[in-house]
Amino acid sequence: MPDSAMLDANQVIPGLDLGPYLAGQPEAVDALAKQLRHTCENVGFFYIENHGVPQDLIDRTFEQSRRFHALPLEDKLRLKINHDNVGYMPVNASMQKHSKVEQARHPNYNASYFCFRERSPDDRDFRAGKPFCGPNQWPQNLPGFREQVIEYQRALEQLGLRMLPLIARSLELPDDYFAPYFNPPQFSLRMLHYPVRDESVPGQFGTGAHTDAGFLTFLAQGDVPGLQIRTTSGEWLDAPVLKGRFLVNTGDIFRKWTNDRYLSTPHRVLNVSGTERYSMAFFFGMHLERLIECLPTCQSPDNPPRHQPFTYLSYKTEFLNTNYFHRQGSATGSEASQTTQRDRT
Repeated sequence: MPDSAMLDANQVIPGLDLGPYLAGQPEAVDALAKQLRHTCENVGFFYIENHGVPQDLIDRTFEQSRRFHALPLEDKLRLKINHDNVGYMPVNASMQKHSKVEQARHPNYNASYFCFRERSPDDRDFRAGKPFCGPNQWPQNLPGFREQVIEYQRALEQLGLRMLPLIARSLELPDDYFAPYFNPPQFSLRMLHYPVRDESVPGQFGTGAHTDAGFLTFLAQGDVPGLQIRTTSGEWLDAPVLKGRFLVNTGDIFRKWTNDRYLSTPHRVLNVSGTERYSMAFFFGMHLERLIECLPTCQSPDNPPRHQPFTYLSYKTEFLNTNYFHRQGSATGSEASQTTQRDRT
């Protein structure tokens, strides 16, 4: 990473200390909200420390991810990703076609395991067959995997909910403004494995340049760097791995909700470490059916709403249909047929 002294203010990835805020110190809220506002308006990425998620829990969940990705390919393909985007996705099974950042030339060189909220058989949305509310696909031969992943999801869900009053304050809104939109929140966990990069393919990325579709993403990077974010000046900046901190970014939904006031910053993954890379992305969003309209503090007679009202469900569906081969029917093509040859975990 370049020396931070050589970067302008918009290029540094800020760090936010949530400790005083989460401890309930009233004087900490306004100062932290001001920091958050500046960060979201100018960078779109920030590290958080003292976030309340035990490091031991993060480490144990990474170990479960390694256990899963080390399974034989045939075992993982029994959990092949379905239309609800739940399950295992091999390498070369997605491409950032939705991206307006760079034109994708190759599929993404990563394997992923996706899971959503664990729902009981009597869950209302589950029984109604609503999109992205179906059952998770759990491996049957990994004792403790399911329990560990659910524990991690619950911890990250609580972290996201505890940040909502801070986010509201940063936008000059009442602290409880977002509560109805996240009752309950929609979230998903993506456990990523980046094999050693195929150096023979020019322009091959672990994940191509894109912006996230949702509200907030909480990323645990593991031990190997590789994530790059694009600065407002158009340069790509390496995001260092900082132990004990989550790297958080705002997504397209949040940008539209704030009338483009808060950024949805492009990023990509380039694993040139010569070793395998693991990361875990937790996508935290509002209820899928809540209508998203321009926030009252982000519009004025001189700055009217720029986006039509929409739901998270509509945007998420468009995003997945564009990027993921398994949602495109016959559009998977020869690229997707090569997945089993590429995945050597």
